[in-house]
Amino acid sequence: MNFNLPPTSPIASLKGWFSEAEAAHASPNPLAVALSTVGPYGTPSSRMVLLKGFDENGAVFYTNYTSDKASDIEKNPNVSLLFHWDNMQRQIRIQGKATKVTAEESDTYFESRHRLSQVGAWASKQSQPLNSRTVLLAKVEALTAKWIGSSVPRPEFWGGYRVSLDLVELWQGHDGRLHDRIQYTCSNSEWSWQLLQP
Repeated sequence: MNFNLPPTSPIASLKGWFSEAEAAHASPNPLAVALSTVGPYGTPSSRMVLLKGFDENGAVFYTNYTSDKASDIEKNPNVSLLFHWDNMQRQIRIQGKATKVTAEESDTYFESRHRLSQVGAWASKQSQPLNSRTVLLAKVEALTAKWIGSSVPRPEFWGGYRVSLDLVELWQGHDGRLHDRIQYTCSNSEWSWQLLQP
């Protein structure tokens, strides 16, 4: 990313930074991202999810559609994503609207998951109270036995969201806190950018 001669669109730079973070093992999981939503009373809430897809249409993650994050998105689709790689002194901030991906996309990703994760999607009523871990593990055991010799279907209550790229900020740290920052905004598929002071 050349902050002196920035590209008109951030897409190639974003893809490059994701690839470089993975290659450099920038963290135990460089595609972990903080997702922030707004609850029904205007209270922000953040949690880590995993980036599972990215292109010019947005950033994709998967979750339980009955979870707290999904409930927040249902009421207010405006969300924020934050990637931070401390050893590379880099940060990416994305703001946009979260919308469900197609059932076909969710099916394809679900089929690629580890079998225990597939069963776990059925067993866990994400974000709901749990009396004991023993109860959860018993459900996992029963469901594992149910699907012996067959594939685990994707639950209708589980799938992906795509976050649109309405605002993208790339941040490169430097000594003396004289960081490079550029903020892109997208309107009607047209990008504009502005350098920001550190």
